[in-house]
Amino acid sequence: MKTPPASVFLGITGASGAPYALGLMRALGRSDCDVQLCVSRAGVGVLDHELELGGGDPDEIVRRFLAAASATATVFAAEDFAAPPSSGSAFPDAAVVCPCSLSSAAEIAVGTSRTLIHRAGAVALKERRPLVLVPRETPLSVIHLRRLLELAEAGADIVVPAPGFYHRPQTLQDVVDFVVGKVLKVLGFPQDLYPAWSGLE
Repeated sequence: MKTPPASVFLGITGASGAPYALGLMRALGRSDCDVQLCVSRAGVGVLDHELELGGGDPDEIVRRFLAAASATATVFAAEDFAAPPSSGSAFPDAAVVCPCSLSSAAEIAVGTSRTLIHRAGAVALKERRPLVLVPRETPLSVIHLRRLLELAEAGADIVVPAPGFYHRPQTLQDVVDFVVGKVLKVLGFPQDLYPAWSGLE
């Protein structure tokens, strides 16, 4: 059993999948984990649209997101390359990008850093810290698959948000919780969002 990280960097990019980010933020907020949050410019738009946060400036949308998750976090701007997560000496215990656009996955895979989220992914890999990516795109092209393979070979965990149905979900939230629970499990957190597989009845 992994030891749960005491601190997690959560990057939210412009891929569809804001309910996954909300569920993960809510779960991390219930733990004793210190969360460092960074939302890309496109990510802010997706949060606002998919969670119906009411518009406004980006800072206000992020505040509403945290309020919806009943959680607190240290928030860094996507352009803030002087932030602690950009340095290996101050990096948190783990990093998650959820949802992760395939363009962000490619940036991390090739080692470029257009945003703090990309930089944090690169630092996690070089420091051998857990890095979990939740790529929300389909279908995947050969280029996408190659980049994800490169990331997995470099040490990242790829958690594709492909929910199972053996637990017979009754609501959309049950489907979201399944994916969030998978991310928590990969990080080493205990999770009770979906039941373990117990065989066919």
